[in-house]
Amino acid sequence: MEPLVAAIDQGTSSTRFLVFNAKTAELMSHHQVEISQSFPKEGWVEEDPREIMQSVYECIERTCQKLCQLSIDVSNIKAVGVTNQRETTLVWDRETGEPLYNAVVWLDLRTQSTVERLINKAPGRSKNHLKHKTGLPISTYFSAVKLRWLLDNVDKVHEAVLAGRAMFGTVDSWIIWCLTGGKNGGVHITDVSNASRTMLFNIHTMDWDPEICRYFEVPMNILPKVRSSSEIYGWVKSGSLSGVPISGCLGDQSAALVGHMFFEEGQAKNTYGTGCFLLRNTGTKRVMSDHGLLTTVAYKLGKDEPACYALEGSVAIAGAVVRWLKDNLGIVQTSSEIEKLAAAAGTSYGCYFVPAFSGLYAPYWEPSARGCGSNTSENQCFSHHFLSTACLVSSLFSSIICGLTQFTNRNHLAFAALEAVCFQTREILDAMNQDSGVPLTQLGVDGGMTANKLLMQLQADILCIPVVKPCMSETTALGVAMAAGAADGVNVWNLSPGQLPHLTSERYEPQINPEESEFRFARWKKAVQRAMNWETTEVCSSNGVGKKLNNAHWNVPPVPPPVKVDP
Repeated sequence: MEPLVAAIDQGTSSTRFLVFNAKTAELMSHHQVEISQSFPKEGWVEEDPREIMQSVYECIERTCQKLCQLSIDVSNIKAVGVTNQRETTLVWDRETGEPLYNAVVWLDLRTQSTVERLINKAPGRSKNHLKHKTGLPISTYFSAVKLRWLLDNVDKVHEAVLAGRAMFGTVDSWIIWCLTGGKNGGVHITDVSNASRTMLFNIHTMDWDPEICRYFEVPMNILPKVRSSSEIYGWVKSGSLSGVPISGCLGDQSAALVGHMFFEEGQAKNTYGTGCFLLRNTGTKRVMSDHGLLTTVAYKLGKDEPACYALEGSVAIAGAVVRWLKDNLGIVQTSSEIEKLAAAAGTSYGCYFVPAFSGLYAPYWEPSARGCGSNTSENQCFSHHFLSTACLVSSLFSSIICGLTQFTNRNHLAFAALEAVCFQTREILDAMNQDSGVPLTQLGVDGGMTANKLLMQLQADILCIPVVKPCMSETTALGVAMAAGAADGVNVWNLSPGQLPHLTSERYEPQINPEESEFRFARWKKAVQRAMNWETTEVCSSNGVGKKLNNAHWNVPPVPPPVKVDP
């Protein structure tokens, strides 16, 4: 049997364990477990670190059982890689091994006041004060502000820091620490791709920055050691994989870039998951964006290998908009149903949807433009909404749907939701082309939403360039498996250009003329401007309607009683 390499893919909504053939990149077996999220308050998103680890253990054991049923010897697994949702922030106790608070998820918005305070103490009150070192603006998105909030607001965290027991990490650090022994000698590390998303990491020196840590008032002794993306960090201490080295670590978007085998400068991929993340490889050059993009470490495939960088545009809401249509509005019963509804319409009929549930990320970085969250306790706020032929807007938040008429139906809304994902990607791609000076000629795609063929065709139409989707859909897991298998001391996966496996793909060519694409995109940008800086001066009243709006340019009619509409 040829050597196998495994990947732990811990995402926002699920954990998966996948096993690949190291010679052919064939997926041999896998198992997936859903992860629950909690929403304690509006804008807060949390996950239980214990549940995350339990899901990892369950996925490993169930996959190993499946391999045995296929008569595949588990001992052929030569290495394990870890890829993870980035920016999600955890603090735990090194002595007890217990988390000191829930994981604060990357799209959580509780840190807006923390961000404002940090920006206010920056020279010129610039959100880009640290960008020259980190490649990032000061934003709710990144781990440092989440960690600062935990230090300020959670007594257990504060006390553990003072006692020298606290350990900070993103999800990769938590998983690797637990798998390598936890409180009994667990390895506390992260890789350069994850470290570069914390806002505490200097992308020039490739290490934690003392000056930035002082700015955030974060003690450096709680930070993990930064390692390359491909080297042996430690060994699994228990279970079916006991003794197997953990030798690859990449944030999920970097892993997808590697999984596409986009090792050349100028190649780009977009991942369609809960959010949407477009990375363009800039090689060993750190390209600082003038158009709202992030400069991030893509990967460092070995201790002695150079770091490679990427320009990144992040969209907070992609697949999450489909879940919102399902869970909050009941427009679809399953996520896969949206393609059928949208195809039945074939057009949005002039509707434009701005799903700014967690603010607008690249290229705007505007947290005040936001929509109705997936917190079920807030669902009532949307059910009492303003209806007019011009727009639909929640009374508490600023997610908007413009262009409604009496003929608009759920099919048009489904189409508009898919278009919204594509328009947001177009904004990022335009910014990347401006920053790089070289227009992208095709876009690689991956992620759960790429199963939607209509979405892929819409994306090609709106970008006016081909969209290429690998037929092997597990690009993210494949990328970190490649990194793990190529690590020095494992050496079962050759990443030399001539040795990379060939993956078949589907190609979507643009089918509309550029003039139509530009017209639709211009209308979308007009809708985005409507969503910017939307606020209410008071929270929802008992009937779900804000008592007062301070945004004078909206001419909102009196609120009618709720109307029961047959979807």
